[in-house]
Amino acid sequence: MKERFAKLLLGEDMSGGGKGVSTALAISNAITNLSATIFGELWRLEPLALQKKAMWCREMEWLLCVSDSIVELVPSIQQFPGGGTYEVMATRPRSDLYLNLPALKKLDAMLISILDGFRDTEFWYVDRGIVLAEGDDCDSYPPGIGFGRPSVRQEEKWWLPCPKVPPKGLSEEARKRVQQCRDCTNQILKAALAINSNVLAEMETPSAYIETLPKSGKTCLGDIIYRYITADNFSPECLLDCLDLSSEHHTLEVANRIEAAVHVWRLKDQKKHPHKRKSKGKSWGGKVKGLVADGGKNQYLAERAETLLHSLRLRFPGLPQTALDMNKIQYNKDVGQSILESYSRVMESLAFNIMARIDDVLFVDDATKRCAAAENISLFNRGGLDGLPVQKRMSPSPFSIQHSPFTSPFATPTFCLSPLIGSPGKTASPSKAGSKVLPTAKLEKVTPTDLDKLWSYAGNLSARRPSKDAPERD
Repeated sequence: MKERFAKLLLGEDMSGGGKGVSTALAISNAITNLSATIFGELWRLEPLALQKKAMWCREMEWLLCVSDSIVELVPSIQQFPGGGTYEVMATRPRSDLYLNLPALKKLDAMLISILDGFRDTEFWYVDRGIVLAEGDDCDSYPPGIGFGRPSVRQEEKWWLPCPKVPPKGLSEEARKRVQQCRDCTNQILKAALAINSNVLAEMETPSAYIETLPKSGKTCLGDIIYRYITADNFSPECLLDCLDLSSEHHTLEVANRIEAAVHVWRLKDQKKHPHKRKSKGKSWGGKVKGLVADGGKNQYLAERAETLLHSLRLRFPGLPQTALDMNKIQYNKDVGQSILESYSRVMESLAFNIMARIDDVLFVDDATKRCAAAENISLFNRGGLDGLPVQKRMSPSPFSIQHSPFTSPFATPTFCLSPLIGSPGKTASPSKAGSKVLPTAKLEKVTPTDLDKLWSYAGNLSARRPSKDAPERD
């Protein structure tokens, strides 16, 4: 506790020279690093070790106790001892913390409870080298998946464990329990995403970000995107189909460009209309005939760019934080917002990883059952067609996601703004990310009442902000 307290006071500058980060960023980094320490190696669906669980609860309580002193003053009526009333200013928790912090604590407890429910499961984990050695036996592991289906984050990490299920797959009851855990985790993920998105939207845009913006929206977007946005018939989906979104890097760069253009046009509109006055001007060169005057051109373009950005986020719900989001986190001075943003971000990451591990188990279960079914068919159709054995070909997993991040979601974000110059290539749009399936776990502590409250809370959040489908990915 003394070490944590010292780091927060020094702003992570252990030299004591006063060159440390702000208090808000120091707390944000502390929550992020603590989460990485506790959950960063979540490659198995199993209860947390008692030592890790105690450490998480204890140190999060220390870090969150700062919010107890973040209050606002409201009028309050008090009674005189001898009768009569008088008005005084009383303190209460700030409204955003009062609404979101208890909800995040509830989501935290539910995720820990879900992990605790994975006791005495019908699946288990083995080293991938062991699975390779057993790969010749169809009953020990289904063909077509070799040493188990690795998730996106596991594909290049051969040393990570992979799940195994009984030769005939999971029982119907066990499969149902695992699917229920996945559904619950998905709702938690949506709620955490909504809170994080709302908090980031309420943060002020830092001047350091504004200073890096080009002078025109066209420079931000490049010729191709700018031409499509200013066309008479504007379709966000058609425009996205024409862009190179074949990798996460390209997609994130496009999102950064669009977001930068929105701010450039908004700033120009504010300079021209500081008091939202209508100004007369020339028509817009025939680009959008009769729709806007020159005075409203910037506002109109900004709205189109925002529509395009929203469509991009819907198509790629697992997109990492943009340059603007990272700048907001880095330069934010509001401690309360920093606590809510970092807490919701680590809950989002934990829920995502639990879903990924459940998907791994369910995929292996599906593959095992298909293998067993194909073997049973071959017993009755020895010759097959033209004397060839009957085989059921394993199709690629519909649960893998080609555009989800490979890096750990717990890493402290690096704050850099990618160059916003140039135009993205014009290629065919990538295939959309498929949804995942999840592993078998026993949900012991999550009650129906808890789920009803959680889904109700997620619905309220969605009503306040455009809803997004939670990324169901590996």
